Amino acid sequence: MHYPIGLLFDLLASSSALPWNITVHFKSFPEKDLLHCPSKDVIEAHFMSCVKEADALKHKSQVINEMQKKDHKQLWMGLQNDRFDQFWAINRKLMEYPAEENGFRYIPFRIYQTTTERPFIQKLFRPVASDGQLHTLGDLLKEVCPSAVAPEDGERKNQVMIHGIEPMLETPLQWLSEHLSYPDNFLHISIIPQPTD
Repeated sequence: MHYPIGLLFDLLASSSALPWNITVHFKSFPEKDLLHCPSKDVIEAHFMSCVKEADALKHKSQVINEMQKKDHKQLWMGLQNDRFDQFWAINRKLMEYPAEENGFRYIPFRIYQTTTERPFIQKLFRPVASDGQLHTLGDLLKEVCPSAVAPEDGERKNQVMIHGIEPMLETPLQWLSEHLSYPDNFLHISIIPQPTD
């Protein structure tokens, strides 16, 4: 329950045929792999915690702190009830930044790999380099997870997936964060072994 379903699909089933068959366990589930969910309130608290963490990275928590409790509730209810307009009316504020700043303070991202025991990689990474150039997905991967990027003359061993697509490594990270972040405002990036077929 603590990973978005699209991320789980990218990590575990992206080479599967659709529709994806899912088995839901209400008891005797693998507690070492999944968080126990005692109530809907726990899911809401986890979601809001992630949104607040993302805003701390993007805006030093200024946007989320300026919102009222009813805005937080509207954000959650819009997501829970699949009401995009209700959700986006609030989430849009979390995706904006002052024009003079050229982007967010840091990009909220998590990189997941199927080949390691570590749940995910998360570090501070700015969308704009000190020389003013926009950082790309490739720049992020080279710095944070170099094994994910093929050497210039080497064979690709991994595939980078976000929302079921493989974005070009030249894509600006700020653009990815604005357009491909999950509802929790994080950019969830999957690194999976390159398919052999």
